[in-house]
Amino acid sequence: MEYKTISQLEAGTKIDGFYIIKSVEVKTSSTNKKYLDFTLGDKTGEINAKLWDCSDEDLDTYKANTLVKVRAVVADWQSRLQLKLERIRLSVPEDNVNIEDFVPVAPYSSEDMYSTLLGYINNMKDEDIKNIVMYIIEEKEEKLKHYPAAMKNHHSIRGGLLYHVTTMLKVGEKICEVYTSLNKDLLFGGIILHDIAKIEEMDASELGIVNGYTVEGQLLGHIIQGIKQVEIAADALGVDKEKSMLLQHLILTHHYEPEYGSPKKPMIPEGEILHHLDEMDAVMFDMNKALQSTEEGCFSDKVWTLQRKVYKPEN
Repeated sequence: MEYKTISQLEAGTKIDGFYIIKSVEVKTSSTNKKYLDFTLGDKTGEINAKLWDCSDEDLDTYKANTLVKVRAVVADWQSRLQLKLERIRLSVPEDNVNIEDFVPVAPYSSEDMYSTLLGYINNMKDEDIKNIVMYIIEEKEEKLKHYPAAMKNHHSIRGGLLYHVTTMLKVGEKICEVYTSLNKDLLFGGIILHDIAKIEEMDASELGIVNGYTVEGQLLGHIIQGIKQVEIAADALGVDKEKSMLLQHLILTHHYEPEYGSPKKPMIPEGEILHHLDEMDAVMFDMNKALQSTEEGCFSDKVWTLQRKVYKPEN
């Protein structure tokens, strides 16, 4: 049976398909039986689906932000399409499902971005900074390849954290060609580590979707968590104390303002550059995202993070 996207569904047909569970609720029918009410989605849209004859195992198995394979009848209910599920199961690796069909992803593969990241680390001449960065990065490799950089805002896509960091590294490299007095290794170390603790701050699935914030993330936040990780790595490696402190300062100050989580502003040039690189990359991501769905010669909807609209010029 041919797999169909949500936009291809037609009433009265039977379909097999893979979809992501956007939301799921346990409800009670008029006959006092429990059923599952789903919102399923792919890159083409969303559709309501119901599993009427569900078991206790079904209630425990199917959660939001998981991929499932379904067999269903497409019905027309109150002028909207709805799926009456006949069979449902979790997706398995053997299905060879393309994640890009279901969730937004970074424009480069995670493997390529991670390789780019390692290239910058391996080219560092300062052994202390290199060792601290590698110590922290190596243990996070698996999650780093799929984690977003945020729950809802900039780079909230699968692989978004790596995309954010590698883009900043590329721009930072060009800036170092102009401001030659900058300590390139220190700046690059700060870029790589400034958001690294978001991996502990957020609870994200392999789809790159954040389910919520961890207890530690809510109590401490990624800035404090990141500082702790640098200190632990530096102590374990026995590296120069000042270099550890400078890396911690970069993480501490990259949000720039107390109301955004930084109790101090940058006191070294690399910290100032890091903040502006971070801010610029976030803004450019949000602008480009808004422009993707905007017609030429028109303004986008208001971008919440920017508090303004974005204009797409006519070519």
